[in-house]
Amino acid sequence: MSTAMNAATGAAKPALATHALSLRAGARTLIENLTQRFGAGEIWCVAGANGAGKTTLIATLAGLRPAAAGHVEIDGIALRDWKPARLAQRRALMPQDVRDAFSASVLDIVLLNRYPHLAGWGWESEEDRAAAHAALAQLGLEAFAARDVLSLSGGERQRVALAAVLCQDAPLLLLDEPLAHLDLHHQIACLEALGQWVRAASRTVVLSCHDLNLARRYATHALLLDGRGGCWAGPVRDVLTAERASEAFGHPLALIRDGPHEALVPALGHAPYTEQTQEHHA
Repeated sequence: MSTAMNAATGAAKPALATHALSLRAGARTLIENLTQRFGAGEIWCVAGANGAGKTTLIATLAGLRPAAAGHVEIDGIALRDWKPARLAQRRALMPQDVRDAFSASVLDIVLLNRYPHLAGWGWESEEDRAAAHAALAQLGLEAFAARDVLSLSGGERQRVALAAVLCQDAPLLLLDEPLAHLDLHHQIACLEALGQWVRAASRTVVLSCHDLNLARRYATHALLLDGRGGCWAGPVRDVLTAERASEAFGHPLALIRDGPHEALVPALGHAPYTEQTQEHHA
C-alpha cells in the first residue's frame, strides 16, 4: 500500500485535490501524505472502520479542520485563499449530525442553503424557491414542504438535509454519512438522486459510507482508509476488493457473485481472505 495518487492528467484543475495531506487525532496518524485528485463527474466513497478518519477527512476537505501537514485545493486554489461566501458557492457540506434548533417549515430549512446565492437585501427570489422545490422533488419530498421540520423522523430529516445541500447548487458536495437513519429503499433513492445530480452538470461528490456494496454499485471511485495512516484510492471496484477491505476492517471478507451481481460478505469462519465465486439456487 502506498500514498494514493490519481492517474488523471491534463491542464484542467480538479474540483478537489489534496497535496501531501496528513491528518492526526492525538498521537494517532489517520492519513499520511495523501495526494489525490477528485474530478468532475466522479462520486467518491470514503470507507474505513470506525475511527479510521472518515469524518476528520471530510471536515478537513470542507475547510473546517486544519491538517497536520499538506493542504487542500478547490478548483486549483488553496482553501485558505477562498473567501467564505465564494467558497460556499463552490462546495456544500452535509455534516454527520443534523440537528434542528428551532421550528420551521421544511421548505424554509432547505431555502437556508440558498444563502450563498442571495444578493441585495438577502430575500429569496422565485428562482431560489424553485431550486428548493426542485431539490425536494428530487428526493420525493414535495409533500413535506409545509411540514414542521421538528415533526419529522430521523430518516425524513436526513433526506431534508440532503435536499438542502442539493439546493445549494455547489459543484462540489461533501457528505458525511448521508445514508444514516435511512432504510434501504431511501438509501438507494438518495444514491440515485446523487448520481443524476452529478451527471446533470459534471459535478463531484465525496461521501462517507459504511455499506461497501452500495458504494460498489453507485460510486465511481473509492478512498479506503486503514486507520493507520495508509489508504487505497482509485476506481471503486479496484479499491473495494475483498483483500483490501479485509485488511482495512480487520475481518475476512469474501466477494461472491450471482451472475452479473457481486457482493462483499463476511467470510465463513475466520479463514484467511479468499476471493470466491458462489452460485445461488432457488
